[in-house]
Amino acid sequence: MIDLKYLQNHFEEASAKLHRKGVEEKLLQELKKRFEILKSANRRYEEARAEQNRLSKLFGQYKREGKDITELQESVNRLKAEVAGYQVEAREAEEALAALAMGIPNFPDDDVPMGLDEEDNVEIGKVLEPRKFDFEPKEHWELAELNGWIDFERGVKLAKSRFAVLKGQGARIQTALINFFLERNIAQGFEEYAVPFMVNSKMLEGTGQLPKFEEDLFKVCDEDLWLIPTAEVPLTNLYHDEILSAEELPVLMTAYSPCFRKEAGSAGRDTRGMIRQHQFAKVEMVAITRPEESDEIFEKMVRQASDLLTELGLPHRLVQLCTGDLGFSAAKTVDLEVWLPGQGKYREISSVSNTRDFQARRAKIRYKEGKKNRLVHTLNGSALAVGRTLVAIMENYQNEDGSIEIPDVLKEYL
Repeated sequence: MIDLKYLQNHFEEASAKLHRKGVEEKLLQELKKRFEILKSANRRYEEARAEQNRLSKLFGQYKREGKDITELQESVNRLKAEVAGYQVEAREAEEALAALAMGIPNFPDDDVPMGLDEEDNVEIGKVLEPRKFDFEPKEHWELAELNGWIDFERGVKLAKSRFAVLKGQGARIQTALINFFLERNIAQGFEEYAVPFMVNSKMLEGTGQLPKFEEDLFKVCDEDLWLIPTAEVPLTNLYHDEILSAEELPVLMTAYSPCFRKEAGSAGRDTRGMIRQHQFAKVEMVAITRPEESDEIFEKMVRQASDLLTELGLPHRLVQLCTGDLGFSAAKTVDLEVWLPGQGKYREISSVSNTRDFQARRAKIRYKEGKKNRLVHTLNGSALAVGRTLVAIMENYQNEDGSIEIPDVLKEYL
């Protein structure tokens, strides 16, 4: 959640930041109105409580002077009821403000480029040159059929559209990629975790998926349990409502998980193949850091995702997201896009984000520095999306006859 004190005390400055991320003026004015309501409720409560305390102190004086305390008692009782009512009013105003604020996205960093959508993202680097084919490269769904690696029809039969079945060498390469990613992440200081693939509502609120993005999540009927959209959710929330010591930071974590997303709003996009699925495998990196370390660790995580693609011999580019394409919780994001020769374009395969203290404020993740508790910074990134990596290997390592070579680095895992 954004820093409400900063928003209240520097409303114009904070509003300008949120405007850059597409927050409408109507919503900002509603926030301002909620601030005023809370301020008025708190003032009435404090004034009534101060008067109640003043009158209560008169009891001793009245008794010493032998005065009748009947009227005084009535006034104190009346004020006591008013104080209780004002307290409820203030609490309700605070809850209403917090509920509204839960739907407000994070402030973008000042160096995030302005833009409306993905067309305005800025390329900041390319790694490896795309291979020049002397034949027309096939797309991965054609290669999947030729090699018997992916069964799309039976995936639909088992579930519905946007599900697939990996088999044979396709399934083995997925397992090999998961182990390869985890091993390389561990070598860079990320500790491996095996986490639940379901979490409760509080955890999704902590990382920003709820309440705003409920329509994109799969919920378990009659349970406060949701299938995770990414391992970022359980990894970050391992420290939900906890206070770490400064010596424990940074906490670097990695985990494999299936990810479940309804892909709401993606009708008609990537309807064929493995690019956009309701269930997909991913290896995630999450970091919990002190604020002064978060930029350095952000660069480390971007570099790690890029190095994995480089080891696999997959051409890719790094793209800084503009304000209009930035995620809800992110203050800054760099996407890695892998080259797919069958499509003749770069496609996202990893997204590395620094959320600053946005998630930490929602999830109450703090650390003790001296005698003071401070909010941590949280970061997350894919290293990597496994299905899209398999797609990239198929398309980049294909032969004219449709057969597929295996990257050398993966052979030991097979």
